[in-house]
Amino acid sequence: MPTKLTDETLLAMYRMMALLRRFEEKAGQAYGQKKIQGFCHLYIGQEAVAVGTQYALEPDDYMLTGYRDHAHPIARGAHPGMIMAELFGRYGGYSKGRGGSMHLFDVEHHWYGGYGIVGGQIPLAAGMAFASKYRGEDRVTVCSFGDAAANQGSFHETFNMASKWKLPVIYVCENNRYGMGTDIARVSAEAEIYKRAVAYKMRGEKVDGQDVLAVYEMMKDLADHCRSGKGPVLLEMNTYRYRGHSMSDAATYRTKEEVEEERANKDPILRLKDHLLKKRIASESGLEKLHEDINKECDEAIAFADASPEPPLEELYGDHYVNPEDPDDKPRERVLGAKDVKWPSYPKGNELKVTWDLEPKTPVKAAPARKGAA
Repeated sequence: MPTKLTDETLLAMYRMMALLRRFEEKAGQAYGQKKIQGFCHLYIGQEAVAVGTQYALEPDDYMLTGYRDHAHPIARGAHPGMIMAELFGRYGGYSKGRGGSMHLFDVEHHWYGGYGIVGGQIPLAAGMAFASKYRGEDRVTVCSFGDAAANQGSFHETFNMASKWKLPVIYVCENNRYGMGTDIARVSAEAEIYKRAVAYKMRGEKVDGQDVLAVYEMMKDLADHCRSGKGPVLLEMNTYRYRGHSMSDAATYRTKEEVEEERANKDPILRLKDHLLKKRIASESGLEKLHEDINKECDEAIAFADASPEPPLEELYGDHYVNPEDPDDKPRERVLGAKDVKWPSYPKGNELKVTWDLEPKTPVKAAPARKGAA
């Protein structure tokens, strides 16, 4: 176990994982009540990935993921009620209810989205890391995706560019073993995703994604690697989702015994709880009180979403295009009247200067001529 983390931080990590678990359980209940429509992909079981990652990063590092995206922005600092309102399709959501479950954004906290297209976020992350390097920023981009996305063409095309340009990006494969309903080993010639990094001269690592402290330590190391200019990384986090691929998935492709075994032996929340109790960092009664507070917070998130208005019809055609003169919509300020919003600002372009070479200046030797070539 890491010694550098204080007791307060360990408790905060536990609380955040428990909050994400309860939030998703509440979202699942709301889906059953038809308060959430369309697709809804729960993160239950994978909480250590989101929390360990967030605690290892700087607040202004860039992040994005796929459509299983409720947990990451909350761990990043997003308002749970506004996230729930977005799931409900309400005006008090981060995108005024237009993004929904699969397209959550919180620019204030440098959270740049969930994406519904499998692997669609992978090339976007390279672009964000390219921008960071071009501007001379000390930022890392972290891009999460599922194991099934590792077989998309965009994965390979982007890795080639990211490695060629030594971009400061960490690609995190949240390998929960099943791409929808198919075991990754059935459809991949190499089922250990991290081993693919060698083909692009990238660093490849794997970690137990059910151990939040192991995730934290690995992400800290990889973030330092990227910030030092050593290029991109592919990290495979082996994790497990306890629910189906989405709320419409009965998960008949695996046995109940398999799921129960994972819950009993590898649940990330229970593993950290055991550590807290053994080290006497927390007591059973203290953790029970913590869970009571979390239940209240999630009930308040549901109440907030219920009370949030439906999007007005007059805004049906709004926000389709962004003009340079349009003011930024700052969601927490718009919805909550927050005065402490620290909105990101970026260079306009004129003051940017290229400080690095995309291509090496050393000439590449010509390939030797083949026998019989004209």
